Parts: sequence; structure tokens; C-alpha cells
Amino acid sequence: MVENARFNEIFKEAPLMAILRGMGVERSLSIAHTAWDLGFHVVELPIQTPDDIEALRVVALAGKERGKIVGAGTVVALEHVRQAVNAGADFTVSPGLDLEVVRESSDAGMPSMPGVATATEVQIALKEGLTWLKVFPASVLGTTWISAMHGPFPQAKFVTTGGMTAANAGQFLRAGARVVAVGSALEEPSQLPRLAALLGPVGRFERAES
Repeated sequence: MVENARFNEIFKEAPLMAILRGMGVERSLSIAHTAWDLGFHVVELPIQTPDDIEALRVVALAGKERGKIVGAGTVVALEHVRQAVNAGADFTVSPGLDLEVVRESSDAGMPSMPGVATATEVQIALKEGLTWLKVFPASVLGTTWISAMHGPFPQAKFVTTGGMTAANAGQFLRAGARVVAVGSALEEPSQLPRLAALLGPVGRFERAES
């Protein structure tokens, strides 16, 4: 049995995460610093190419210097787990539920967040002690999926990924998502400041807002 309760601490600062996918070293580092300056505490870099792994290493080092958290995404194989830990990642994220990857990551000292899209996957993950779960693809599943899953699984803490933007992030947070992770939308420069505007003066999202 594994668990990923360390995400309680990782995401305590703000309910937003920036996903820096395939941006290269320099641009990933620049956008990471911008995100941190705007109140984001956590960024994720998917690792699918050697350039991605180098970007993760550089951003993870910069994150440690600033006291920020940097994770590795699209971790779908044991080799990816080893690459993530060698690059200095603080956690791993996967698009699907692979308990072998979860255990390998946990054994390496990194909490792992598997992806789920069905009640069966949520139930299996929770049985293993995994309370923080990536909802993917969130824009396809919709906000009603979040509220529906909270009925039978109130202990689940969902991080929505896939199709998230400044336009819909607030809707998913109000529906019960604990964190919204924004990726491809960050190609638009205005997305980060618009997302940061969702946060209150102390960096918290006010779920009761209309």
C-alpha cells in the first residue's frame, strides 16, 4: 500500500499549477519564474524527450533556490521515474493509473499522482492509499464529474488537467477540484496573470465567490 498525502503540503500555498510542456530549457525557466512571481508555488514539466529532462533539471534547481516545488509529468514508465529523481523532481504525475509506477516513485522518495477518469479507477487508487488524483482529461469529463465523484468518494482530492484555462479554472475549483493544472493554454502570455487573478490577496481561491 502506498499513499501520497505529501501533496497536502505541496499544494497548501495555492490551488493552481503550471504545466510547462515541451518549452525547452530557457523558456521553461522563464515561465517558471513568472509563475512563481505571480503566486504559483508548483510547476510540472512533462518529460518525454531529452530536452524535457534537461529543462526539468534546470527548473528543479531554480525551484529549490526559491523554495518552490517542481514535479515531473507524463511519467508512464519506470525509466521515467528514474529520470525524474535524477533530475531533482519533487513529485511525479501520470496520465493514467499504473500502480507499479506509483510504487517506484514512492520508493524513490517522490509522491506520485496517478490519473483517473472513472469511478473504478478512483476506487482502486483510494484503496491503495492514494487520495490525490489527477483528473484527465478534465475538460472532457466536465465539472459535473468532479461533483459526482465526491458523492461516493469524499476523501478524494482532485487535480484537474487537460483543457484547463483561465476561463474555466474557477468553474472547476468551485465544483470541488482542489487544484487546477494549466498546460497548453500557457502558450498565451495573458494566461498566467489571468489565472493569478483568481487568487485572493493571500494566494487562496475563494470557493464561495459567485
